[in-house]
Amino acid sequence: MVIGLVIHATHRAVFEDAARTLAGVNLEWVVYEHEDEIRVRVENLLARQRIDGLLLGPVPYAKCRHLLPADLPVTILRSAGLDLSLALFKAAARGWGPTPVSIDTYDAQTVDEVVRALELDPTQVSSLPYDPEQSVAQIVAFHREALARTGAGYVISLRTAVAAQLDRETRVLGGLPGPATLRAQLHELALRAQSRRASALRFAAGVFLVGRAGPGLDLDRARVGLMNLLLNTPEFGDAWIENRGRRGVVVFAHQALFEAATSGWVSLPALGQAQETLGVRVAAGFGVGASARSCVHLAERAADRAEQEETPSAYLVEDGGLIIGPMGPAGAAVAFTYREHGVELERLAGEVGLSAATLSRLAAIERAQMGRAVSPSDLASQLGITDPSGRRLIRKLGDSGLVEVEGSTQVHRKGRPARLYRLRIGAAIERPAGDA
Repeated sequence: MVIGLVIHATHRAVFEDAARTLAGVNLEWVVYEHEDEIRVRVENLLARQRIDGLLLGPVPYAKCRHLLPADLPVTILRSAGLDLSLALFKAAARGWGPTPVSIDTYDAQTVDEVVRALELDPTQVSSLPYDPEQSVAQIVAFHREALARTGAGYVISLRTAVAAQLDRETRVLGGLPGPATLRAQLHELALRAQSRRASALRFAAGVFLVGRAGPGLDLDRARVGLMNLLLNTPEFGDAWIENRGRRGVVVFAHQALFEAATSGWVSLPALGQAQETLGVRVAAGFGVGASARSCVHLAERAADRAEQEETPSAYLVEDGGLIIGPMGPAGAAVAFTYREHGVELERLAGEVGLSAATLSRLAAIERAQMGRAVSPSDLASQLGITDPSGRRLIRKLGDSGLVEVEGSTQVHRKGRPARLYRLRIGAAIERPAGDA
């Protein structure tokens, strides 16, 4: 499991201390000196490394939230009352009076609770809660006004840029969460990421039913056509597909595969493909349960419900009672499939020496990566082949100019770094024949 941490350079030591008790997790550090570096550094992390979770403060989150995948577990660091109390006691240990004081970034409720618990005069505590729209200059101006108005002897700030500007004007204490707070939040994130991974690996089933139509419909032919369509759909490349009844096809896979094929249980493009290429209406149902039998039972229930819709639809039914649907055919299908791009794929497959089906799946993986680099091991895992086969495939793609080296990453503490590659199959498929 890989967790990313976005931190200021001055805070690394305390984060390393907090992470000492975390086992089975590799940490990817994104360390910045200035806030304007955050977006680029996080973007680089996401491009070179697949991460299972991200821990960062409210400022880094505001700077890069638009870059983060919607399904990525994220923990935004929040300083607790204990951290503010420790900062106030630290001031007392240095001989500073606890009040008047000017504080930024802490939640107003946290400040109020600490003030009441320590029996401080609330009129002597100036507090500016965090607001992503506030600039460093505005926070500095708030503290200067509070210092002039109340005669505060010091400032407690969670913003390193604010502390740097005020350091020559007044005494400044950092309010960074201590190792205990950081450790608790880091462990909570690791547990969430682990739970999400375990959920993705749950066994699931999908049932696809050819809709009942007039006497002219050849159900056997329609079912065979539906099976061939699913077999040639890259999203289902790692699934087990077989017939189920006269008009049905059953698909067995991990829950994560179905989530990817439906864009997070939103849409199922295969429904539209079936209607367009086969001329039949298809209903689909997905089931997630404790056993293969219960998964199929739930998937059949979901498919029966989908058949009641007026348009091609799909439903999900889980053993815990969750029902999601209807999912329609709207949504982008995989850009490069054998059925849709036979001429281009066959031409390129012949040049490279791979099957068109393999090249189609590679194109789907490239699209899913959204520009991010991939290691040979990760590519092998997504294709369901061995690591040595993955390395041989990378070499074959490299000989044809379909991948380019994109740096390396230390996946494990021991051993050599893994080289990363960026797939270039989509551009090659669109390239006219004969172009270099």
